[in-house]
Amino acid sequence: MIIVHHLENSRSQRILWLLEELGLDYEVKRYARDVKTMLAPPELKKIHPLGKSPIITDGDKVIAETGAIVEYLCEKTGKFIPKPGSDEHLLYRYWLHYGEGSAMSPLLLKLVFDILPTRPMPFFARPIAKGIAKGALKNFVMPQITAQLDYVEAELGNSTWFAGEALTGADIMMSFPLEAAAGRGGLDKTWPNAMAFLKRIHARPAYKQALKKGGKYTIIGDK
Repeated sequence: MIIVHHLENSRSQRILWLLEELGLDYEVKRYARDVKTMLAPPELKKIHPLGKSPIITDGDKVIAETGAIVEYLCEKTGKFIPKPGSDEHLLYRYWLHYGEGSAMSPLLLKLVFDILPTRPMPFFARPIAKGIAKGALKNFVMPQITAQLDYVEAELGNSTWFAGEALTGADIMMSFPLEAAAGRGGLDKTWPNAMAFLKRIHARPAYKQALKKGGKYTIIGDK
């Protein structure tokens, strides 16, 4: 039996969605974030030394990292993975890694600089922190996010899904960065192809079922 060690409101929501799409039996073990730090609880370190989610256990196998889990599950079932050697397979592999490699980096930086001025600090340091955060966001982070969204928008103009006309694990991976971009990175109707992608995945029955099983998931945004 596959067990998903699921942290609320996190990347592991993608794994629940994939499992629903694959029709695999699984159990969800829920973990709540620390209310002060919003970090994962120390209990996750009993499953994997880094204590981060998602993690799945499948028998005696412990698999961490979203991309590795997606690859494992797609290869295990032979579903949502294009034919090896095909152009679609190359795209699948590219977007599978792009999701956490290129796409998430500026979004994480935006989160950091958004919350930096709100952290506890001496009163005289707060204006400095605000200035640094504002400058970093304006001159580096937001231009990077815009460039990423422009790129994704153009690529989604070539096909329905990221690796062609069929849903693959690459689309599972790309769901979270685009949801994060809609929630806090400025993604809106300016990028209609990206917004249409989110609309398509949110309409899927498997996605809706995964939300029911995963619990709180506010990253989606309301656009």
